[in-house]
Amino acid sequence: MFAVYNNGSVGFRSTADNLYNLKNVEELQETRLKPDEGFIQNFSNEEKEHQKQEFLNTYKKIANLDTSEPVYYAKDIMTKNVFSMDNNVSIEEAYTFLKENQITQIPITGFGKKIIGIINKKIILNLIMEDIENVKNILNRKIEDIYLPEIITAAPMADVRSVVKVMLDFKLDAIPIVDENDILLGIISKTDILRAVSHLPKLQLWS
Repeated sequence: MFAVYNNGSVGFRSTADNLYNLKNVEELQETRLKPDEGFIQNFSNEEKEHQKQEFLNTYKKIANLDTSEPVYYAKDIMTKNVFSMDNNVSIEEAYTFLKENQITQIPITGFGKKIIGIINKKIILNLIMEDIENVKNILNRKIEDIYLPEIITAAPMADVRSVVKVMLDFKLDAIPIVDENDILLGIISKTDILRAVSHLPKLQLWS
């Protein structure tokens, strides 16, 4: 299951196949799908497990997978202790954090660690270049006051193969892992994938 967030609002939540049916993720309109079109429901734990199993069985049939090999999920390879920043910090604080921790991007969250978006050095540089004469004012702005590009997220039970394919096809350096309540649980980066390949010999990246 994948989702697209626009500054904290869910514009799409469905399977990878439906994600590819979107003409352009960056131009996704703020229209929500109806519940019967793929939104995650608030089922009981037993019903959720049943739904997960049904989804897995259907995916195996469609992809004609080798069922003798173990299936790994996003939760199995994600970085759990992920850096994140609250959306009320300044752009300068975000840039300093990126620089000091030698990371390229960081998830931005709101109240209760709900995902808002991702900020990186490129986004900050673009903001500065748009108004080069007011760099100080730009750096003093709060992240909540700027537009963050839409982001694609994956559910913890998303098949690793689907996650890798989405990252490659949409040219993503990382993909946040978010639960049905929009809470950030972790992140999968290219580094996480390389680490998983070296430590999980039977990991299948391609169906």
